[in-house]
Amino acid sequence: LREHRNHVACSYPRLIDYSGDSSLYAIGIIAASMAAVAYGVSTVLRALGARRVAIEQREDGKAGIDGSSSPSIESTFSTIADPAFILGTVMVVVGFAGGAVAARFLPLFLAQSIVSANLVVTALLGTLLLSITLHTRDWVTIWLVVLSLFMLGVSSSPNVNDEASMDFHWGLLIATIVLATLSLFGVYRGGSFAAPIGGAGAGLLFGAIACAVRVLDGLQPFDIVTLLTDPAAWVIAIAGAVGFYVQTVALQVGAVNGVTAMLVVGETAGPSLVGVAFLGDSAHPGLGWLAVVGFVGAVIGAVLVAWYSTGEPDHFGEAPPEKGGWQRGREVS
Repeated sequence: LREHRNHVACSYPRLIDYSGDSSLYAIGIIAASMAAVAYGVSTVLRALGARRVAIEQREDGKAGIDGSSSPSIESTFSTIADPAFILGTVMVVVGFAGGAVAARFLPLFLAQSIVSANLVVTALLGTLLLSITLHTRDWVTIWLVVLSLFMLGVSSSPNVNDEASMDFHWGLLIATIVLATLSLFGVYRGGSFAAPIGGAGAGLLFGAIACAVRVLDGLQPFDIVTLLTDPAAWVIAIAGAVGFYVQTVALQVGAVNGVTAMLVVGETAGPSLVGVAFLGDSAHPGLGWLAVVGFVGAVIGAVLVAWYSTGEPDHFGEAPPEKGGWQRGREVS
């Protein structure tokens, strides 16, 4: 009988129900929350680095970031070398670690929903470090995103299937390469849409990382050869590098809240759909409607945040402040 049970266990995907193991479920929640805070701090610090480089380049008479065109590759690497940006990069590593644990222990649309609360952290820190003025409309749209993502989390069923066919691994790698190529093209050739394209592209790439971590082979038991030869490991490397770079460019040319809003929806919606379609993620019985409402609300909210945040980027603090109300525009001095 014991041999029969072992055979059955090895014949099916690793479907884990954490409703019976509250400690692992709690670890996933804590890790996702840690990632949300770390990513929010990281975004603001890297945006601060982009602003300082823009000011330095203008003072030196170089063709830097003027808010009207995409930055040069040189200015992007100057931004990456800024001390504030480096500290922000350290926080990215912390966020990645927390997100990886959450993606392993929780359904993807619950893990990514919690991580995406970094939009609020970004907004709050942005008012302090970047002197960003938030109007009532901004808070309404930001909280629309967060509450919609919360609906996704509440509706999720705590069942995790962390195994997929090798075809899925290769398909994820091909999709990542295509997405990385389109994202790089978009941030340098997208004109006024470069920032939202970069934010959405980075979000989808970070979402691909969550999917790859979820199905990565060679972890249990640990096997370095299996790990390095798994296409999912290549997804993590490619999506991590390109997503980080694309987000950096987006922060140079766009408003931090707008870029982050597009990013959080990309990194939540993408993995959520993949988890439901391919990895057995599901909503609690009778709460499928709540998941749909949360998904639609998150997309609409992110578009509104991006719309109200993507006026002419102002890295020098010289443009008139944005007007309040629901019509986008700047105050006339």
